[in-house]
Amino acid sequence: MKRRRVRAVLAALAAAWIGVALWQTHKLLPAGMHVASPMCTVPGADVALLTDLTAADAYGHPVIRQSLRDAELRLISGAAHFVVLDVERFTQATGASGRSVAAELTEALLTLRRTRPEVRVLLILDPANEDYGATHLPQLALLSAAGVEVVSANLAVLRDPNFLYSALARLSLRWWGGPPGQLGAWLTELDFKAAHRKVLIVDDAQGRLSALVSSANPDDRESTWSNAGVRVSGGPADVLLRSELALAREFGWHGSAAGFSAPAAACRAAGDTLQADEARVQVLTEGATRQALVEQIGAASRGDDIELALFRLADRGVIEALLEAGRRGVRVRLILDPSEDATVHTPLKFPNQPLASELVARSGGSVQVRWYRTHGERFHVALARIAGPGRVWLLAGSANFTRRSLMDYNTEADVSLELTREAPLAEASRDYFDMLWTNQGAPGTEYTADFAVFSDPSQADYWLCRLLEGGGLAPF
Repeated sequence: MKRRRVRAVLAALAAAWIGVALWQTHKLLPAGMHVASPMCTVPGADVALLTDLTAADAYGHPVIRQSLRDAELRLISGAAHFVVLDVERFTQATGASGRSVAAELTEALLTLRRTRPEVRVLLILDPANEDYGATHLPQLALLSAAGVEVVSANLAVLRDPNFLYSALARLSLRWWGGPPGQLGAWLTELDFKAAHRKVLIVDDAQGRLSALVSSANPDDRESTWSNAGVRVSGGPADVLLRSELALAREFGWHGSAAGFSAPAAACRAAGDTLQADEARVQVLTEGATRQALVEQIGAASRGDDIELALFRLADRGVIEALLEAGRRGVRVRLILDPSEDATVHTPLKFPNQPLASELVARSGGSVQVRWYRTHGERFHVALARIAGPGRVWLLAGSANFTRRSLMDYNTEADVSLELTREAPLAEASRDYFDMLWTNQGAPGTEYTADFAVFSDPSQADYWLCRLLEGGGLAPF
């Protein structure tokens, strides 16, 4: 009888564990997530591709070119009525190399509030910035005192990617609030989810909205990282604004949304013929990004080009779509970060080296890979370019090509652009990728290295990477 009771209790606990895990991976998404806006045709002048790039010259000296950071500061200084900023990391670091980007952003926001106090500022941050409540950042106290509305994202409303651990934690530790201090922060970090968007939205004196959607954080430790993003004005920025305000509400913001609005921008439907001086723009967030990406890869045919520049690649659906494209005769080229940045939770080389080796081996070489040459920084880009006979499709933003980013776990924001091949932005994106692929920089500058330099054919590494990714057991 006693054994029977023990078995019944264990079965009930296991059922509760599985039930919580299932619910927390399939519950309804918060408002503002999984957005796929209608295609909107805008003038070519309303969109721009911006990049930050770090390399080294022949003597090993850093060569840094940045446009994202400066564009962000310009947009903030020109804001007329409001600023909405949603970033994952916003940390000052003593002794960090490169620019003090967190201090620059803090000063820009403080100056804006001091000189034009009528301008409202909404700042949405991942709670990891303050170790999930265990510490406090001085710049956030300054910003709050200046009237900036700071929102620390309530990640509990998001789905759980590390479902086995998170379900157990919900059934045990979190019944009583969890351990305090750094121990509690470390245990919360193991949920492996984040408010991962990098979005800035402002309005100008004419009431026109502009948005910057990128992969760049205003974090001093990341100030020299390579990043990419898109600036877009008009109707698509309004879609982003509504998504951000809805998410802020879900995360616990109680302020008035009345001042965060602009006159509706004209947006021509996508059915008309696209001209060289125009772009079709679509806002994509979270899982909607994956759907559009896999669809575009699947539509590529023999003679087309698929070019990806990525910080992380691990999503199984994207990998299989790339392999199928290679079999159809599509030229597939990838520039990847070498993942030489082991952390407490992510082993060295993971996920890019084992999974890139799979792509090259299974495709018989039709999928080509080169590695970005990092020098202590990271190639933190999330950019896709698919070019056919008459058009180019671009995708840029915060979403890494991984399960966490593309399967509705993290919050993410991207923008896709459809262009004619003759459009200046299409040519600029081609030149950017070709420069990195063929090392067309100053003499002695090496942007990328051959695949063999960091290839990892180990089956043990491959299957461990697959286990960590599929089970939600790693933060990539």
